[in-house]
Amino acid sequence: MLERLLRGRFPITPELERWLQWLRQPLPPLPPHRQLVEAAELEQPLPDGRRLFAHQRAAARWLLARRGAVLADAMGLGKTLTALAAARAMVRAADCRLVVLAPAGLHRHWRAEAASLAMVAELASWARIPAELPPAGCVLIVDEAHFAQTISAARTQAFLRLARHPRLRAIWLLTGTPMKNGRPVQLFPLLAAIGHPLAADQRAFEERYCQGHWREQGGRRVWSCQGAERLEELQRLVRPLLLHRSKDRCLDLPPKLRRLHPVPLEASQARGFEHRLQERLDDYRRRVRRGEVRRDAEVLALFTALRQIASDHKLPAAATLVGSLLARGESVVVFTAFVATARRLHDHFGGEQRALLLTGAVPASRRQALVDRFQAGAMPLLIATFGTAGLGYTLHRARHVLLIERPWTPGDAEQAEDRCHRIGMQGTLTCHWLQLGAADQLVDELIADKADRIARLLQRGDPDRSRQDLPQRVRQMLERW
Repeated sequence: MLERLLRGRFPITPELERWLQWLRQPLPPLPPHRQLVEAAELEQPLPDGRRLFAHQRAAARWLLARRGAVLADAMGLGKTLTALAAARAMVRAADCRLVVLAPAGLHRHWRAEAASLAMVAELASWARIPAELPPAGCVLIVDEAHFAQTISAARTQAFLRLARHPRLRAIWLLTGTPMKNGRPVQLFPLLAAIGHPLAADQRAFEERYCQGHWREQGGRRVWSCQGAERLEELQRLVRPLLLHRSKDRCLDLPPKLRRLHPVPLEASQARGFEHRLQERLDDYRRRVRRGEVRRDAEVLALFTALRQIASDHKLPAAATLVGSLLARGESVVVFTAFVATARRLHDHFGGEQRALLLTGAVPASRRQALVDRFQAGAMPLLIATFGTAGLGYTLHRARHVLLIERPWTPGDAEQAEDRCHRIGMQGTLTCHWLQLGAADQLVDELIADKADRIARLLQRGDPDRSRQDLPQRVRQMLERW
């Protein structure tokens, strides 16, 4: 029937002909759930001697009952091993192959974990999403699935195309932040990938859950869907295919504490701060007059400059705090949003002789080796940017993590802290937040508000939090400042 509809309307390319051929020869049905669970051998020790935790065994059984699902457990609960244990059953009982789509920097980790289960995983990266899957059928595990949270991005479109491949047996998405910025529009691509009924009509989804509406911008109408509403209803509807559990429900981990460290400025420092900010503002306005940047983005540009300058001014406080922790024999991880800040702090502590630096400039193939050195105790200090070390790595040797500033999204802040708050940690984790002035206060308020939206989707939250947009909050902050 599909061929009759297509022929004469669309050109039948060799690739499309291959897909049609596969559709003419469907794969045999999968074994029943009970048989898949038996093949998983979840109660048995793994080949390397480890045993799955109870929450991992339960999640593996849950995955095996679903051809499309999102495993959204909190960071540090072992989603990698859980998904591999479930995939092993599919490989054994249904003669599937295993394909893992993950950031290139995490391939070494996935390869090692697959080997610990005597499995071979075919690895692909988000930078080069394959166009095809093995013709014999496969299980596709997608790590850091929130990389596909922008529906219009070419990466997301390539991923969704792969998710519809005729030889796909099951697709399981792994992410600790399924709605990273607290906006339901970011959840839609994940629902589309697993074939959730809510993804059948994008416009209806955006109108109902994302406050979708037309608005005027620059003399033309544009569609806006960046809001959030009816989150309790959305939670109820996605729950059958989205599993989220928090650490306190699954593990008896040591606690995670947060300490706020206000950073004061002396009068001379405050004047220097204002002078640098005014210079950045004057430069931005010159670029507006030359037509190089948008005039209506001035508030956010000023806010970004404010955060960068504040990061510089927090370096002495960061160095003092880290120095005191190192003097006590502690291992410390420092996160910052700015590469320049990371490099300056790295230089302060003696460079490569005394500290590890993990930024985007480090090749993906070398990043795990740096993490391994830190975990082995070769260096007591790891300084990293959020975008590089804030996902996928295990850093539980550290009992102290310092966030010089916070990202705008609660998912990134939580991910960074939970690199250290994981299975195998030896004591309480203390998270130190440096806070200088109104800019940091605003970001921390934004994190709290967005985290509340995410909690309302995944569990429960406060429905009465403010819903002001970022530009409005920035204007109010600048007025106060």
